[in-house]
Parts: sequence; structure tokens; C-alpha cells
Amino acid sequence: MKFLWLAALACIAWKMAFGRWPWESRKRSGKAFPRARARALLGVSEGASRKDILEAHRRLIAQVHPDRGGSSEKVHEANEARDILLANLPQDSTPQP
Repeated sequence: MKFLWLAALACIAWKMAFGRWPWESRKRSGKAFPRARARALLGVSEGASRKDILEAHRRLIAQVHPDRGGSSEKVHEANEARDILLANLPQDSTPQP
């Protein structure tokens, strides 16, 4: 009986420390969501520019937004795909407006 209480407390501590239960998968980490999957989700090519990525993201958000019958999980995936692709763009010396 003590073991069950300790296991329950350990699970609660895990949830408080990491924000998820020990048995939940880590779907939204950068390593589990590679650039190729992000490009496929947004529908952009490998050499897509910042403008192309942002336009593709806006189109996808318009389709999957909860106000249009989509889900918040799809919006989070689209946002993560955008963030991953923008983070991996080469930095140029000209400032973006």
C-alpha cells in the first residue's frame, strides 16, 4: 500500500516539475517535430523565405483555427512549425520591418 502512495506522489511531483504526466508523450519538442515535418505541414519548400513561411502559416491558421471548426492543437502545431522554420533561417544583416 505504501508503494502505491509513493508512486502516486512521484507522479504528482513529476506533473508539477515538468508540466505533464510521466506517461504523456512529448509531442511538441523541437526534436520530435523536425524541420521536414514542419515544412510539410506548412506546405513550403526547403529554401522558403521568411515571407513565404509567414504567408503559409497565415493560410494554415485560417483553415485550422477553432473559430472555423479546427482545434487548438492544430493551431499549436502550426505555430510550432512556423517557429522551427523561422529559427532555422539564415540571419542576414538587413533588419526586418
